Amino acid sequence: MKKSIVLLSIAVLAFQLAGCAREQDSSDIVKVSYWEKWTGFEAEAMQAVIDLFNSKKFRNKDGKAIQVEMNAVSEIDRRLLMATTGGNPPDVAGVWMWLVTAYAEKGAILCIDDYLREAGITEDRYLPVFWEICKYKGKMWCLPSTPASITLHWNKRLFREAGLDPNVPPKTIQELDAMTEKLTLIKLPGNNKPISFYELKSRTNYKNLLAKGKIIQMGFLPSEPGWWPWLWGYWFGGKLWDGKDTVTTDEPRNIKAYEWVRSYSEKYGVENIKKFSSSFGVFASPQNAFLSSKVAMTTQGVWMFNFIDKYAAGMDWAVGPFPSDEGKLRDVSYIEADVLVIPRGAKHPAEGFKFIGFVNTQEAMELLCEGQRKFTPLKEVSEGFYARHKNPYIRVFRALAESPDAFIAPKMIIWPEYQREMIFAYELVRDLKASPKDVLSDVRKAMQRRLDRELEISKRVEKKR
Repeated sequence: MKKSIVLLSIAVLAFQLAGCAREQDSSDIVKVSYWEKWTGFEAEAMQAVIDLFNSKKFRNKDGKAIQVEMNAVSEIDRRLLMATTGGNPPDVAGVWMWLVTAYAEKGAILCIDDYLREAGITEDRYLPVFWEICKYKGKMWCLPSTPASITLHWNKRLFREAGLDPNVPPKTIQELDAMTEKLTLIKLPGNNKPISFYELKSRTNYKNLLAKGKIIQMGFLPSEPGWWPWLWGYWFGGKLWDGKDTVTTDEPRNIKAYEWVRSYSEKYGVENIKKFSSSFGVFASPQNAFLSSKVAMTTQGVWMFNFIDKYAAGMDWAVGPFPSDEGKLRDVSYIEADVLVIPRGAKHPAEGFKFIGFVNTQEAMELLCEGQRKFTPLKEVSEGFYARHKNPYIRVFRALAESPDAFIAPKMIIWPEYQREMIFAYELVRDLKASPKDVLSDVRKAMQRRLDRELEISKRVEKKR
């Protein structure tokens, strides 16, 4: 009996000691909460980076081990602000670059200048455009995770069928328009064989024939995919503001760009285009306009390879710079990036930045960007990265991010509203309901008033800080 009691006491003591050990182990770990919008293979790519970080057993200044835990969060822009306002934000969040300006103005994220200095992370490590993306009012607010550039994608098979060289894309907007005419096919009543618009327009009554016919293939549509209707002016040499305090929506080059948009509706017919576009399926499907070969050329980002690979694996395709007006500019491309921020009120900001800094090492960044099939924003890139990469055109996307004519979305506090106004203006022009000059003038006046108010508010807030 006594022996049983002794054994039981030993067992209880061992259990208690084990519990104490677990509590001790737990107290020696700082868990960094990381919110991210990604799902699927994109989340898996970041999880691989997190696993690598955790395996290296990084420690904070107190000697405690840092471990990162990622949670997928939908509507992250709204939920992050709510969590920050409520005093319970994550330690790190992955957001879209266009949110950084608004978050910085609202005081929702931390400036990371001090962390950068302490870690020795400097501008010369990055392609210039990605450092610029992370800067606002002379301060740094984030670091990039995965970048993207926008190119012209074209279907080489459709080029060959139209008698075009599949290896020679348009170099100017004017060449793009001419190729579009040859690549656009019209099915006329009573005719089994479709006719190209290029052939059709030689007939004296072609407008009547076009109205009776049906578009079954387009060479190009400014409205497809329709994600960036505000950016066309940049390929004509235009800009949407001066970078400081002046909105420039209706400058002549932007007007010319919207006149070009209007020309497609005038040439092919608003209703014809609408009927044709109604046949498109959702973007992430085999019925996607480009993937189903209904549109021969489109503007898309580096991520498009993933959808081609999944839904149109046999497609013969290529990419190159989207052409500029009269070829006056070279290698123009819209540049985006997902970025990592530290929300204000984060419980472990220093440890969170430790992870952000790790993501921005060559080893981790190449692991992440290879997994997401994107290119790295860092200047140093291993040859192994390119050798292993699945996207055959990854160097093209990277080169465009290095171009002096690469551009990013305006870093304006009013940008979300400005973007909505540009979308509305685009639709009016596309549907032939307003002239480009008039509608862009209206947008400029409205957005200038809005910007003036926001700049004044910003000045008052800065004085109080």
